Amino acid sequence: MSRNFLSAETSPYLLQHADNPVHWRPWGEEALAQARKEKKPVLLSVGYAACHWCHVMAHESFEDEGVAAVMNEHFVNIKVDREERPDIDAIYMSALHLLGQQGGWPLTMFLTPEGEPFWGGTYFPKEAAYGRPGFADVLTEVARIFREEPAKVYKNRAALTEALKKQAGTARPGEPAPQVPIIVAEKLAELMDPVNGGIRGAPKFPQVPLLSLLWRAHLRTGREDFALPVIRALDHMSEGGIYDHLGGGFARYSVDEFWLAPHFEKMLYDNAALIDLLTLVWAETGKPLYERRVRETVEWAAREMTAEGGGFAASLDADSEGVEGKFYVWSEAEIDNLLTPGEATLFKRFYGVTGEGNWEHAEQGAQSRGDAQGVNILNRLARADAPFSDEEEAALEPLKARLFAERDLRVHPGFDDKVLADWNGLMIAALARAGATFGESAWVGMAASAFRFVMETMRVEGRLHHAWRAGKLQHIAMADDLANMADAAIALAEATGDEAYVAAAASLAAELDAHYRDEANGGYFFTASDAPALIIRRRTVSDDATPAANGVMPGVLTKLALLTGKADFFIRADETIRAFAGELQENIFPLGSYIASLDTRLRPVQVVLIGTEAETASLARAALSVSCPTRVLMRVAGGKALPAGHTAYGKERQDGKPTAYVCAGETCSLPVTETGALVEELKRVRRTL
Repeated sequence: MSRNFLSAETSPYLLQHADNPVHWRPWGEEALAQARKEKKPVLLSVGYAACHWCHVMAHESFEDEGVAAVMNEHFVNIKVDREERPDIDAIYMSALHLLGQQGGWPLTMFLTPEGEPFWGGTYFPKEAAYGRPGFADVLTEVARIFREEPAKVYKNRAALTEALKKQAGTARPGEPAPQVPIIVAEKLAELMDPVNGGIRGAPKFPQVPLLSLLWRAHLRTGREDFALPVIRALDHMSEGGIYDHLGGGFARYSVDEFWLAPHFEKMLYDNAALIDLLTLVWAETGKPLYERRVRETVEWAAREMTAEGGGFAASLDADSEGVEGKFYVWSEAEIDNLLTPGEATLFKRFYGVTGEGNWEHAEQGAQSRGDAQGVNILNRLARADAPFSDEEEAALEPLKARLFAERDLRVHPGFDDKVLADWNGLMIAALARAGATFGESAWVGMAASAFRFVMETMRVEGRLHHAWRAGKLQHIAMADDLANMADAAIALAEATGDEAYVAAAASLAAELDAHYRDEANGGYFFTASDAPALIIRRRTVSDDATPAANGVMPGVLTKLALLTGKADFFIRADETIRAFAGELQENIFPLGSYIASLDTRLRPVQVVLIGTEAETASLARAALSVSCPTRVLMRVAGGKALPAGHTAYGKERQDGKPTAYVCAGETCSLPVTETGALVEELKRVRRTL
């Protein structure tokens, strides 16, 4: 039976294609069985709801009756939402890289009926353009080769499948040197853009894991050459067009080297990572800009990204009304019509608004509005290195509010409201840490609500699932889901003092051990042992757009060991670190999470508070306000409540007051009862490890 089968799916991305004349099928054994039955190759198309070029290819080709007819005649066509099935996306994106091509979405791969890749690409225009052949011509030629030259297909698929299996099974164990975090920071510092911040060149991604490594190195050494690249990057991102100055939140990346022109989609994971880093750096610098951006971005997440039940939604689209960025850009005339002449002059000067516009797609935007002017991406880059005064910020607030209200009347970008466990883990942890640092209990409450939703709605009979939407769960969790949710649980335990979160983190780690652990090599597979089989089972330590479980877990396990006193967690952390240590000799760029976990394992700083939660609240707030990413905070009624082998075992209150002990290695500080003294002791210890 040949038809489009996507209407029964829950993914907003798949539903966007449910009315295509292409006979799309979701990924599954039924689709592959159909390909085997009809002896046809599979056309696999992978994308996501907020992807601009995915929309372009859909409009040009998948909605075209002629192109669809070629697809339906020669292929079994499968659509995949990469956010819903990151396991599938990762395999076939790796195959594309092995073909020597640069990755990206939409991902277009051609497979045998057994699911083995033999050729592919990314975006193909309908007609030959941009140095790419026309899509219909590609389809016809691939179908001909599959039919008439099977030896070529066999050779490609055999080589690719073998390479993928080798890649997935490669283990580079070792023993990392304690100096690794500082050595890596020195290498990264050399690669940073000294003017605009971030990695040199364009496009520019936030690269939060790498910036975080530099910041950790600064905290450890006091070296300003590690701090300056982080501050420069955050300043320019916070003032650039990559940031939404009216509604809050950061876009996924900038297409230029100045952070001016974003690819306008907003992803939950990017904003979680930036909330986390801005909070960490603010705790040391006290920079008002960072606090303002954190508050605005949290407000955006609460207003626009909270899904039914309290979980967080995945993304906002780059496009509205079929035009990239249309929702976000402004003509000078629009500003002039909304504000008084004096207000407009002030706003335009501070936000870089001109009649000519500042965006390369200005003509398209202007024509779509029916005016002759260019369009402007609001930005404050002219002042990125010279902070705005409180008076200037106050003068701009009502003007921004007026533009925001006007913008809210426009057609909004598409909203992908599916809840993903791994991305929610990132946002929950960020909100818990930010709430604790800024003293915002409502943020911690948002984090707790989302955590409860994921654990109660998306975990069934002790098994976490990856995605939820419209009342329907999809797919057994990937390792990243469990790792990020375990990290979120620990962040909530520190923010609230509720030991139930520690137990939740331990149960998530146990689920990983039971279903994902690589018994032979250490570390964790990406997919569960009982998940539906794919052509390979990946095991990686490399971060993608989000952190890898094998990068996150050594840090999580280290903190669990300190919070519970159970040495088995240390053993598992060390096993995972050693399993991938050889990767440090290959490529450090995707290892940000792993190196951060290594840093936490080598030099954890534990703050033990003696007293009830109420009694120790001010000490806890002080400890959580310090920029110390290797910190682990726990509260106990008395030192005897700690495991007998704990460094702080037996330590009690000082003079009957709630008391803190800062422990590193095998020693603890003298008792501390004053918040200022605790802050100073934490800063001293983080520098002496």
